[in-house]
Amino acid sequence: MNTASLLRYLKIKVHHLIQDYDWARISVVAGYDRHCLISAHEKNDKLFNWQRPTAQVQGTHLIIKCFPGVDYVHHYALIIATYLNMVGRYRGQVDYTLPSEHTCRAAVDRLDIDASADDLIVVGWGLERFANATTWTHGPGHAWQRTNVDGRRVLYLGYLHSIWGDVAGRVVARLAALGARRIVYVGKVGSLDPHIAPNTCLATGHTSVLPDGRVTWPDFFGDLAAGQPDVRSGTHVTSPSILFEDTNWLARQHGHHFVDPEIGHMGRAAHTSGIEFGYLHVVSNNLARPYPADLSNERLPTVIEQRAVLLDRIHEIIRLRLRSMPTTRTSEGTNACTS
Repeated sequence: MNTASLLRYLKIKVHHLIQDYDWARISVVAGYDRHCLISAHEKNDKLFNWQRPTAQVQGTHLIIKCFPGVDYVHHYALIIATYLNMVGRYRGQVDYTLPSEHTCRAAVDRLDIDASADDLIVVGWGLERFANATTWTHGPGHAWQRTNVDGRRVLYLGYLHSIWGDVAGRVVARLAALGARRIVYVGKVGSLDPHIAPNTCLATGHTSVLPDGRVTWPDFFGDLAAGQPDVRSGTHVTSPSILFEDTNWLARQHGHHFVDPEIGHMGRAAHTSGIEFGYLHVVSNNLARPYPADLSNERLPTVIEQRAVLLDRIHEIIRLRLRSMPTTRTSEGTNACTS
């Protein structure tokens, strides 16, 4: 991302109180608190992933509260510091406090849905395209609905806030504890292959490289997704912040194909829990070559239209996979998936 695009991206993310005023100190902490000052840059014209960190004023000290996650708190502090540096206002006034594992887990464990009878749980972005727009059940920071897809019981689960980085892994672990057997994550990835133009194809795979090692998981899609003409399959890299992904970082990614903050954490949690996991993502940007579309202009009408087509393809591929699953007849006479 070039300098102009990066600044546009940061302005979308940084709380308006930071953009409009100078503060002696800015502290980034963990806390999902919608009773604090909400950013004027939130765009609540979509159902999921629109809530941004909130702010609390204490004199000349601004406290920024993020949904509890180690990667998210660190990433947002980097966003603020980078923005202030780019506009010539950084004086070392930004600090952050990483949350404990107990705090992170407690925030995610507020999800309480019996998933034991569901054939598949689809988590992530763009779910409004898959499901009935009027029948969502809301919980703390999330919304869900169940539907029947070709005789399969599918639960769609979306979060109003970001489930950045390690938060997403805890979501998978929580769903497994609630009885989930198969989880698909729908979202967006960056391409590390210079030949893949943004918003033209989908990405999938079954391996991710995390900072502390490589993880492979039982892939829900098997060979089905990778065999589609508009799907690219490869090795994924889990990166805690796009602000780490500079030219030096890119030079170390030989043989890797995609990057985002969540997939590796989710795959590891699925592997540990003994359940199937799969991802099918829109390729939203390219780190290896500049293209007109990037993370700073995602709301352009042409980008929205391209992604709508790709979301429809994701839905179609998920349905193809559900149809291919073996079935058994229950005592009630309905089709159910074998475990």
